[in-house]
Amino acid sequence: MVEEMRLVLRNYGKIDPRKIDDYLAAGGYNSLKKARRMSSPDLISEVKASNLRGRGGAGFNCGMKWNFAYQIQAGQKYVICNADEGEPGTYKDRLIMENDPHTLLEGMAICGCAIGADQGYIYCRGEYPSVAETLKLAITQAREKGVLGDFNIEVRLGAGAYVCGEETALIESIEGKRGEPRVKPPFPPVSGLWGKPTIINNVETFANIPVILEKGSAWYAAIGAPSYPGTKVLTLSGDVANKTFAEVPTNTTIREVIYQLGGGIAGGKKFKAVQIGGTSGAFIPSSQLDTPIDFDSMTAISAVLGSGAVFVMDEGRDLVDITARISKFFAHESCGKCTPCREGTKRMQEIMDRINGYNGIPADLDLLNNLGQVMSLTCLCGLGQAAPSPVLSTIRHFAADYNAKLLGKKSKNAV
Repeated sequence: MVEEMRLVLRNYGKIDPRKIDDYLAAGGYNSLKKARRMSSPDLISEVKASNLRGRGGAGFNCGMKWNFAYQIQAGQKYVICNADEGEPGTYKDRLIMENDPHTLLEGMAICGCAIGADQGYIYCRGEYPSVAETLKLAITQAREKGVLGDFNIEVRLGAGAYVCGEETALIESIEGKRGEPRVKPPFPPVSGLWGKPTIINNVETFANIPVILEKGSAWYAAIGAPSYPGTKVLTLSGDVANKTFAEVPTNTTIREVIYQLGGGIAGGKKFKAVQIGGTSGAFIPSSQLDTPIDFDSMTAISAVLGSGAVFVMDEGRDLVDITARISKFFAHESCGKCTPCREGTKRMQEIMDRINGYNGIPADLDLLNNLGQVMSLTCLCGLGQAAPSPVLSTIRHFAADYNAKLLGKKSKNAV
């Protein structure tokens, strides 16, 4: 029986998020005090040894990323928290920020100690105004208590652009420019905000840092999957009986998430598919439900863990129709900077709409496969690279849904 293990959500429901004294009474900011007594190389080594990997989607080793920025000699460096939680069905970052904002501030301040930065920014999703107010209150309280030292944090609200979840588009937005991704390299740890070394981590990633400093890297590295240790906050929605959230070790399987934490399929119906990681995630069939949720295991089945959103679909769902709607979403959210994404998402939407409307032909499936492969290799950022994943995975695992639409067209013509 899988059980929750709350590290990131350790204070959820136990403290008043609007009272810093509650966080301090729970041991808050002790890890930051410990970090200040360590040298930057030792602090970075501790985080690196934990093998904490990004919880936003890329899965890169956190300590290794910090080390890149530390090694660059610069008069000014920055720490940015990516709180642009734009994936549909995802609210794990909101849970952290609403219920334990100081754990985020502490994690960012520890990063500042590690790389030599005194300025941080939280780029908060524009649809989270109440969260932004909670964060601003927490920052004010932390300043009054003097717990952040000379590390300053500001909250910046996004304008609702999905693409600004991509780190360089986010940087452009903070600089007051149109939110479009930059060509990489250089990567942000070398040249980021205003051309200075910048560390960008996800809310959940930063929230792990105080726990690692408190318990030690060896303790953390022993939890969950060895290659992607620790826990993951998941949000369950769709046709699952228990729509909820949970924090579990990363060696938990998809089946355990759906049938134990989620209580199985609602209404006693049969499982059909699950999409994990938001709209850019692949559709996973029942044959792959015993896959652990860790980053590498999911990659091995051409899926992603990403934001941790778990969208469950029962036997009555039309996956072609769902995928067509997702294609429309990506065509709308593409920033248009690069041709493969700008044109590719639009063409993919047109083809999916044609098939979904019973006007497709079998050759459309080959066209979608070819288009998807080109986009995944040539688009400038993760939006365009991942946009074909729902389409390609449903064609691969749920061909019957597509054939039903194509055969339905033939039957109607015959009549």
